[in-house]
Amino acid sequence: MAPKKAKRRQQQGEGGSSNVFSMFEQSQIQEYKEAFTIIDQNRDGIISKDDLRDVLATMGQLNVKNEELEAMVKEASGPINFTVFLTMFGEKLKGADPEDVIVTAFKVLDPEATGSIKKEFLEELLTTQCDRFTAEEMTNLWAAFPPDVAGNVDYKNICYVITHGEEKEEE
Repeated sequence: MAPKKAKRRQQQGEGGSSNVFSMFEQSQIQEYKEAFTIIDQNRDGIISKDDLRDVLATMGQLNVKNEELEAMVKEASGPINFTVFLTMFGEKLKGADPEDVIVTAFKVLDPEATGSIKKEFLEELLTTQCDRFTAEEMTNLWAAFPPDVAGNVDYKNICYVITHGEEKEEE
């Protein structure tokens, strides 16, 4: 009986949940698998400090401190295989509200129900209310979600990315 339990624990992954794959759509799992493969630079099936250092270097971040890399790796309870990697994303996303709740919150700021709000208005809210965004966070937001030529921001797309981790495919 003991070997079966050990085998079952191995299948679940250290610290991972056996139903972690049910938390995501198949297309999301595929995207995470692609990301995992890119990060796993030495292709050994485990993300290590060296893998993180190498992938960050390919993105132009050359002087990452060892302590920062160790902190990243320590976010996992053990070696970061794909199941653990997926579980980590599941845990991070678990705290996010459902998409419809976030969209409803934005709709309060969109009385004409256009699906967008003015960049200046959103920026003012995000930099002056509650957990205020820094200038760098605003720059990152506009880089990820650039306003259209009229200065409008598609908040439905922002909500989708917050809850799904990827942009909606154009249909």
